[in-house]
Amino acid sequence: MDPAIIEFIGEKCMISIIPNFSNEPLHLIYGSVGPFRAGFPVFVPLWMATHLRKQQKCRIVPPEWMDMDILEEIKEEEKRSKFFTKMPCEHYMVVAQLVMSTAPDDVPRCEELRTVIKDIFDIRESKLRTSIDAFIKGEGTYAKLDNLTLLEIHSVRPILPYSLDHIARYQRTATASQRDTSMLSASMTGSSSGPNSNSLFSQ
Repeated sequence: MDPAIIEFIGEKCMISIIPNFSNEPLHLIYGSVGPFRAGFPVFVPLWMATHLRKQQKCRIVPPEWMDMDILEEIKEEEKRSKFFTKMPCEHYMVVAQLVMSTAPDDVPRCEELRTVIKDIFDIRESKLRTSIDAFIKGEGTYAKLDNLTLLEIHSVRPILPYSLDHIARYQRTATASQRDTSMLSASMTGSSSGPNSNSLFSQ
């Protein structure tokens, strides 16, 4: 899946804004948003929130999980656990990146949040690569990894086809070699047990 498609999907996440204008509800293909009342929070898709913010028509309210205490706790849990922890948002990297790049002034401790979110992503990516390495070395045929996001899966996607193809070629070669060895052994056994096998010792 292309990164642009992952971002497109993430932009559909709903986020709160505080508009500085009033307007009737907007009727979109997948539902209505609004009404908009100046000074009152309203939930809109992320793509609309960033569009309105760029036009200085609103202030973005960061999601509850974009909080240093919450993210530090997630980071520590991710470091402690050998499994992937459930993230507070399926598209946390896309949401965080778009919100912080579009409206850094709306996000308290923006740079600190940017750092801890990147740390979480790096920890999870390292854990994922380690899991893939163990899977490949163990010559597994399938694996189940819970709580991964689309972006995280995409980050290691280029590795898998090559690695699995390499394993498949190795297994085919090993199988062919074992089959040839078995056939050679059977042929030699058959020859030694034939009617002329003791001709040198015949009277």
